[in-house]
Order: sequence, then C-alpha cells, then structure tokens
Amino acid sequence: MQPSDPTLHLTVIFAAFVAATLLTKFWLDSRQARHVAQHRAAVPPAFSHEVTLASHQRAADYTLDKLRFGLVSKALSTAVLLGWTLLGGLDVLNHAVRDLVLPHWGGLAYQLVLLGAFTAIGGLVELPMDAWNTFRIEQRHGFNRMSWGMWLGDLVKQSLVGLLIGTPIAALILWLMGAAGQMWWLWAWGAWVAFSLLLMVIFPIFIAPLFNKFEPLKDDTLADRVKSLMARCGFTAKGFFVMDGSRRSAHANAYFTGLGSSKRVVFFDTLLTKLSHGEVEAVLAHELGHFKHKHVLKRMIMMFVMSLAGFALLGWLSRQAGFYIGLGVSPNMTGPNDALALLLFMLALPPFMFFVSPLMSYFSRRDEYQADAYACKQSSGKDLAMALIKLYKDNSSTLTPDPMYVRFYYSHPPASERLAAMALH
Repeated sequence: MQPSDPTLHLTVIFAAFVAATLLTKFWLDSRQARHVAQHRAAVPPAFSHEVTLASHQRAADYTLDKLRFGLVSKALSTAVLLGWTLLGGLDVLNHAVRDLVLPHWGGLAYQLVLLGAFTAIGGLVELPMDAWNTFRIEQRHGFNRMSWGMWLGDLVKQSLVGLLIGTPIAALILWLMGAAGQMWWLWAWGAWVAFSLLLMVIFPIFIAPLFNKFEPLKDDTLADRVKSLMARCGFTAKGFFVMDGSRRSAHANAYFTGLGSSKRVVFFDTLLTKLSHGEVEAVLAHELGHFKHKHVLKRMIMMFVMSLAGFALLGWLSRQAGFYIGLGVSPNMTGPNDALALLLFMLALPPFMFFVSPLMSYFSRRDEYQADAYACKQSSGKDLAMALIKLYKDNSSTLTPDPMYVRFYYSHPPASERLAAMALH
C-alpha cells in the first residue's frame, strides 16, 4: 500500500488539529492564570462575608499551581501523542508485538497483547506526572492524605481491575471486528452499550469497595431527613452510605451511583464534617434535581448516540489504508489490523473533539442551573448557597475564573453566577 494524496492530507489535517488544540489550551490556561492573579488581592463582594482573604488567596495559589502543572502535562501529552503516531512509536510497537506473538499464538492474542502493551507503556509514561500532582501539588495545598504505599496499592488494584474488566470486552470487540462483516461496528456498539450498563450496576457493589470503605449512614437524624427529602421527590435508593474519602483527600463530595435497584447515595465523610444537616439535604436535593429533569438519562443517551457515530466512523476508517499510513503506521499485510485501528482512532479523536467541548460544557452548566432551581424548591436555597460557598472554600476552587476558560472547561457555572441564579428562586 502506497501513500496517496489523501494520506498526506490526513497527516497535515491531524498535525494542524494537534497544534491548534495545544495552542488553544495554552491560550486558555494563560488567560485563566492572568485573570485569577489579577483578582487575587480582594475577595469578590458577593463572598466577602463568608470567605476570608486568606482563603481566597489560598484558592488562587492552588489554581495557579494547577495551571502551571497543566502546561507541562499538556505539552508532554502532545509529545506522547505525536510520538505514538506521526513519529512512528505505535508502528515500532506493532512490529515488535506482531513478530513475537502472531506466529505462535494467532491474531486475537497478538491484538490483545498489542492493546495491553500500549496501555502499560502509556500508564508508565503518565506515572511521574500523576505522582507529582498527588505528592507535590495536592500535598502542598493540604489535600493529599495518601502515603506512597496507598498510592502504589491503588495503582496495582486499578491495573488488575482494568485487566480483568477490559480484556473480555476488548476481546469481544476485536472478535466482532474480524467476524461480523462490514457491519461489525453496529454489533460492537451494542456490546459496548451492554457492557457499560452492566458496569454501572456492578461498580458500586464490587469495584468501588476495593478502593474505599462504605458504611451505612449512622446519623439517624440526617438519615431521616434525607429519607423524607427523597420521599417528597418520589425517589428511592438502596441505601445511604458514607465513604472514607478522607483517607485519600481532603476534598468533599456526594454522589449517586449505580443503576436500577443498585442505585445508592454516597456521602464523603469529609462532606459530613463540613456541612450542616440542612446543607447536606440541599446538596442531595441538587443531585435529585438531575434525576428529576432526566439529565442523567439524557447524558447517557447522548453518550450512546455519540459512541454509535464513533463506531460507524471507525468501521469506515478501519478499511482505509490512508488512515493508518497518514497517522504514521504501516498496516499489517499478513495479520489483522483491528487493534491498530482501535488504537489510532482513540489517539486521533481527542484533538478533533476538543473544539466541541464548549458546546458540551454549555449543556452541562445549563443542567446545573436546573438542578439548583429544583433544590431550592425542595429544600432551603439558603442552605444550598451556604453549602456551595463552603465547598468552594474548602476545595480551594477559585471564585474568579476567566469567562473564556469557563466556556471551554467548566461543567458547573462559576460560583458568582450560580449564587445569583439561586437568588431568583
């Protein structure tokens, strides 16, 4: 197979999108850093009664540290992406694995080993950055509570869980790619959807307890209040649990997890120590608002529709020699190319999808406003506002983000806009 003009076009387009994405990210980060630094000296008037100048400046310093780290991380990720693709890294790995495995173990084994080797190498490359973020950035600002032993233990458990869960679905999709004809992508999409739904059911029961302890909520007064709220809103859950999040981080949160009968409410223990009962109820009411407005269902459907389009596109690209050659890989002449197609697609897609992120962020922020409005009706808007202020303060979230940065990255509205909207209810 010889390169053609379309191949060159793909190479140029891919390189252009990679460069545009990196430059846009750098531009957004610089705007955010400049905006946060310019407003570091004074607490915004809307928060002056609840947030001290010291807390505000601590949040600014945390944000600036994260942004500086992000610049290095983004540059490294881009270098790794180009290394895998246009500079030939994936091609070298493919030749090595193919020659070692294919003659002895066959096509499926070769492809699974290729996926595994790629994942392992990628994980090793990311390890130093993850360690720096945990033990330098998070620890410097008082959030990390993990020891090196716990961090390494989590890494081992994550790798084993990923291997046990990822191998079967990867093997199934690769088998379908080779055995289900040109419409393989439709069958593979169906398998992926079924797998995703199954994972939502089993995650809170079997996977999450591997990393954290979950105990029933022992505060009877709070439990009764939460049950009353859920009854008013017409919701049920399998249970209310407290997670020992404080073992790893000082950040606080609460969330719903599971699907169907396995659905449960989880509170971080750090959240319960920082918020009053009324504030916890208001935070939960916000989460119930997402379910009431079917945000979770809509996002799930959107994810499945987008994944269907992705599988269909992959189905077409996997048959085009220019797709491989244009991204720096020589397709196999005597072996299957399905794993190569999967890896190249996962590598190439993010730079093209980055410029869709403002639209996705907009829809997410709109949903947050609706959930806030619902919470104000079902609980106390004042409690919700106070809970949000406490969480912003305790998590050192900046109160003065750059508007353009918000449009690209923020899935939740900035604190000032959120509180202003709540004041109308």
